[in-house]
Amino acid sequence: MTSKDTVAEPAEQPGPPPEAARRVFGDRLPDAERYAELLAGVGVQRGLIGPREVPRIWERHLLNCAVLGEAVPEGVTVCDVGSGAGLPGIPLALVRPDLEITLLEPLLRRTRFLEEVVELLGLDHVSVLRGRAEEVLGTFTPVHVVTARAVAPLDRLAGWGVPLLRPYGQMLAIKGDTAGEELKSARAALGKLGVVGTEVLTAGTGVVDPPATVVRVEAGESPGGVRFAAKRAKAARAGRRRRR
Repeated sequence: MTSKDTVAEPAEQPGPPPEAARRVFGDRLPDAERYAELLAGVGVQRGLIGPREVPRIWERHLLNCAVLGEAVPEGVTVCDVGSGAGLPGIPLALVRPDLEITLLEPLLRRTRFLEEVVELLGLDHVSVLRGRAEEVLGTFTPVHVVTARAVAPLDRLAGWGVPLLRPYGQMLAIKGDTAGEELKSARAALGKLGVVGTEVLTAGTGVVDPPATVVRVEAGESPGGVRFAAKRAKAARAGRRRRR
């Protein structure tokens, strides 16, 4: 790794944490502050977030993602699909040390940043995996929960995330004000993916303003439907042959 690729001090400060951050992050607030500084510095320099996002890193990004922890069951495995700069996976990891989290991201410059952040913050319960969701299917151990934020429209996102779930797992996607409309237009696609339940919920009510809007998608016995079940089985057979 060259000096150009290593985490450097931020060129611009994101501002002090709001009072809500102290409530949400607790004793991990210093780590959240360090992460905010990294996003404002090398995150901007490497094109992971835009410079206009720096003044609103706390409210729009860190807190909006951290409150997702309210919707995640205790002690489960999580895959953050299209993790990018680590949102929502890193803030979620800071507030939920009981989770085993994989940050899944296809771009090398982003996975390098994620690896550096994970090491700097001492997030032993977080791993970084480079790849696309459709590429790791069959070799990636299915998880209880898939998370995502600002990755793709819900129908396309579900096509990537739902097949990574264990039976009866759930995908939690942070969305905006049009979450209900997006869910309505995606129902047909979700049905083909073996989804058995959906809802729009809010997280962080009374803590962050506005609360985060989250679409919860619950998978059935065969996440991804018949086509993905066959693809997983084929990949598993290929993996067994390679190990012989």
